[in-house]
Amino acid sequence: MARKGRSLWWSVHAWAGLKLSLFMGFILATGTLAVFAHELDWLVTPSMRVMPQDAAPASWGQLVDGAQEAVPGARLNSLYAPTHPGFAAEAWMDAGGARMVRVHLDPYTGAATGTAPWYNIHRFLRETHRHLMLPVKIGVPIVCTLALLLVASLISGIVTYKKWWRGFFKRPRGGDGRRLTGDLHRLAGLWSLWFTALIAVTGLWYMVESLGGDAPDQPYPPVLATPSPTLDGAALDRLVAAGLAAYPGLEIREIRFPTPKGDRGLMVMGQADAWLVRDRANAVWLDPASGAVRLVTKGEELSVHQRISEMADPLHFGTLGGFATKIIWFIAGLLLTSLSVTGVMIYSLRLHNGRPAPAAPANGWVRAWRGMGVWAYPALGLVILSLALTPGAIMAAAG
Repeated sequence: MARKGRSLWWSVHAWAGLKLSLFMGFILATGTLAVFAHELDWLVTPSMRVMPQDAAPASWGQLVDGAQEAVPGARLNSLYAPTHPGFAAEAWMDAGGARMVRVHLDPYTGAATGTAPWYNIHRFLRETHRHLMLPVKIGVPIVCTLALLLVASLISGIVTYKKWWRGFFKRPRGGDGRRLTGDLHRLAGLWSLWFTALIAVTGLWYMVESLGGDAPDQPYPPVLATPSPTLDGAALDRLVAAGLAAYPGLEIREIRFPTPKGDRGLMVMGQADAWLVRDRANAVWLDPASGAVRLVTKGEELSVHQRISEMADPLHFGTLGGFATKIIWFIAGLLLTSLSVTGVMIYSLRLHNGRPAPAAPANGWVRAWRGMGVWAYPALGLVILSLALTPGAIMAAAG
């Protein structure tokens, strides 16, 4: 009876890992690369690179002056602190196109180092991984269904691997491709157990959000009676000082400027005492005209529902501990992505070794494709569709 149950779980594991392995591998690979998306942009965009200095950083006002000088007449939308040392600060400016223009700024002098299109590697990986370039309401639920497959693979893998806890330091056996691939698959699976569970849980949460279970928005002030004035650097520095006085200890990471429609003032946000929250959880809203503080929100005051929502992104993408956790998440993502590849290889090798030559195609890729059955076609179709929609997204961003 136990053997029959284990056989059933093995079938579940094989189905979950094989039938949609092409689609699963694509989503896992783009997610893994997305961990270092900003760093990839840094490598290919010279204006993002600055030499770290032992000097005081420029004020937020100096950054604003540098951005407005770089793109005269454009409306400033957002201003971001450098992602890591050696990175430029970044301003998003509305120059009249369909999307924003990025202005990179020297974090020590405030001077512009260059401009770049809004669409970049980070946007490509983010939109491909999250919703396949499809409309968000359609793409997110499709991608999130893979979380169910991860849960099935996780449970079935543990059940079918006898005494799995002994395998963490088991050396892969050589001499046979099928045996070596199987050992590597089990070893990678064991070391990525925690990561598989984490990605599955956060993926299920994203599905809940996409289906209407998202947390309520944080409070925000009412729309101002009169439009906010255009801010220069000196005015912004005064507002930042007022914001820090209202929220001592706030490490400002982003500033959002008043919008023409629904002007609620200036929003200063960042990190403070609450752990595992996005920057928006800790914020100060200010009236640009009077300098008055309109509202202060703190991460530790969020409801349980809101806190869960805020935790999802830092946990999913590994940004909770800076560059160090990004490295861990990237390695774990590679292991998880490799499971899709080695799982298909195991099936192909088993089919090749278990049947007479005429019964199984000689080409391993053909055996794997046939093993996926009809599921291979929608999986491949989604991958191709996502890539085919990318040029349109880039052109739309260019305006």
